[in-house]
Amino acid sequence: MANEPEIPELEQFREHVDHLDDSMKNFNDLLDTIDSLSDQKKSLWKDIYYNAITDRRAAYVLYNDLLTGVIGQPAQHAIHGPIMSKYIERVSRSNDQIIRLAELVAEAQAAENATVSP
Repeated sequence: MANEPEIPELEQFREHVDHLDDSMKNFNDLLDTIDSLSDQKKSLWKDIYYNAITDRRAAYVLYNDLLTGVIGQPAQHAIHGPIMSKYIERVSRSNDQIIRLAELVAEAQAAENATVSP
């Protein structure tokens, strides 16, 4: 990798991926508090979470990379605008996945608390 050009956005994405362990640990700890969840469901939810936050960050980095070349340049905006829109849509879909996953976790927690409470 020593001969790779220095690309700040790519470095930012690599740093984000390197720090995913912290986010994943927090999410794993949260899921571990719900005893009634099957291991299969926990594994699936962990994959969904990991993919959503990785996709969101990748789309954000790519969007920002294009943004710097488009601002104030109508011709570039016409060329890259549709692609930038797709990146924004990807971020939005990733956010929706995370929100839906949070709802599922909250429902599982509520169900767990309902079975534990008298």
